[in-house]
Amino acid sequence: MTDQAISPLRRRMIEDMAIRKLGRKTQHDYVQRVKNFARFLGRSPDTASKEEVRRYQLHLASSGAHTPTINNTVSALRFFFDVTLDRADLAKQMTFIYEPRKVPVVLSPEEVRRMLEAAPGLKYKAALSVAYGAGLRVSEVVSLKVSDIDSERMLLRVEQGKGRKDRNAMLSPVLLELLREWWKVSRSRGWLFPGRDPVQPISTRQLTRACHLAAQAAEITKRVTPHTLRHSFATHLLEQNVDIRVIYTRVAINTIREVVSPLDHVIKTIKGAAPPA
Repeated sequence: MTDQAISPLRRRMIEDMAIRKLGRKTQHDYVQRVKNFARFLGRSPDTASKEEVRRYQLHLASSGAHTPTINNTVSALRFFFDVTLDRADLAKQMTFIYEPRKVPVVLSPEEVRRMLEAAPGLKYKAALSVAYGAGLRVSEVVSLKVSDIDSERMLLRVEQGKGRKDRNAMLSPVLLELLREWWKVSRSRGWLFPGRDPVQPISTRQLTRACHLAAQAAEITKRVTPHTLRHSFATHLLEQNVDIRVIYTRVAINTIREVVSPLDHVIKTIKGAAPPA
């Protein structure tokens, strides 16, 4: 959208998203997608025709845009057309692309061990250990605060996770020890993993880059991301015959505490000590 004629339109779209309580990141992404469409048109996006909407989707496909990018654009423009403009006829022009689900990459416990040992510094070793040891998403890891560590009940409080729902995640004795070791260095009273500016947490991009560096240093040839650690967490627990509900849903606190984190088995290998029973 341009800064002149489209500003009121953008404001209305933002208000529409706020009414529906869309997350901050979703709102930012939607605005960017509509701005890209306006740039393609060369004028205000509320003047688009059905044929121009069709040509834009053809443009995205022919320009090599990845399927997630195209589908995110479809979501944003459907919202813009259907809600903000009340033009359901334009929204129907946007088509989602089906992409077969790929089998996620999973690391072996030995690969996880090598990767954590190769992490570029204690901060990233602790952060990646949280992703694997508690099965958190990268966005959840970077958003943790020191106050989210509940050492009495041995839980990590995850606020506003996927779907903007709070939940508890397991905090193993091994992970707690590692986080305490990191806190003695950082002495942070806010974010568990502060960024270069302590007022802000590390970004998902920073943690993802550290993950890539650790995998490379550990000579792991698989394509590894922080989400790979979450998949590996789930897979290794399933191999221990742990109920799938403990891994992905909100369950009773006592049930969570009864599960031995796969991180404990990995650290056992590093330290040569038995994991807690």
